[in-house]
Amino acid sequence: MLYLAAFVVSLALVLVLIPPFRRLAIKLDFVDKPRPDSERKIHREPIPLTAGVAIFIGFFITYFLFSGALTREAVGIFIGSVLILGIGLVDDWYKSQGKELASLPKLIVQVSAAVVVYSYGIQFEGFNNPLTGQYINLPEWLQLILTILWIFGVTTVINFSDGIDGLAGGLSAISGGTLFVVALTMGRGESALLAVILVGAALAYLQYNKPPARVFMGDAGATFLGFILGIIALDGAFKGATLASLFVPIFALGVPIFDNIIVVIRRILQSKPIYQADASQAHYRLLATGLNQKQTLIFLCLLNLCFGLTAIILALNASGA
Repeated sequence: MLYLAAFVVSLALVLVLIPPFRRLAIKLDFVDKPRPDSERKIHREPIPLTAGVAIFIGFFITYFLFSGALTREAVGIFIGSVLILGIGLVDDWYKSQGKELASLPKLIVQVSAAVVVYSYGIQFEGFNNPLTGQYINLPEWLQLILTILWIFGVTTVINFSDGIDGLAGGLSAISGGTLFVVALTMGRGESALLAVILVGAALAYLQYNKPPARVFMGDAGATFLGFILGIIALDGAFKGATLASLFVPIFALGVPIFDNIIVVIRRILQSKPIYQADASQAHYRLLATGLNQKQTLIFLCLLNLCFGLTAIILALNASGA
């Protein structure tokens, strides 16, 4: 009942919060304007960019209501999330004014947010040796590097998936639902709570962002969802993982991760900057084949659901269930 209640509260709060933030964005001209010269800007009218703030507020109100005691990890998650939301809002404001924020400030802040989470106890520590059953505790420097790479990577791939109406929200909801089941399987109650709250927030956002979208969550919202998904996977799927079950969170985030791995490989082969956004993600390529936004959205969400089911099967096998 705790998880159901948290889901409902998160869903309701974000549903209620998005409309006033949407009106505020219109008043402040905080909108994503169409750009005929950009192959990534496929909307045809200005869209408010403030849904990410509503998602953030609804998420943390629900989390603090249901998590009980204010743990050290919860403080770290909140501080890191504030950093992610803050730099995302700055980036979105630049875009609303027809400008681009340089990649370096975003990189520094997002890495700093991952370091904060690590310093508050959420980290990749090691794995069980499949041959001996002995737990291999990695050196602290390697724990730090792997934690930063994972959280930064998931934050980035979810953000890069936010290219058509409903996609980043839909993929986040499916991946969050997968990680919820995985966390329950592994007995990670706190991660399960985070996951179910995220699913509620993402589904609420989809009510306003499904094609044709009435509001965007912007970089602030997409990076926030990616940041939280990365944390959930670290605490709920990687903790005490066997070597085989290390693939569980990768499959749970299957479409964003594998799509962007392909994109990165292609950019390296073409000598293009890795971190620069373009129209090489799967959703743009599917649109180029003649599919419309709704068909592309359904296809990629179903594919992510298949990856999610694979992750759940791997988790059940790893737990011996």
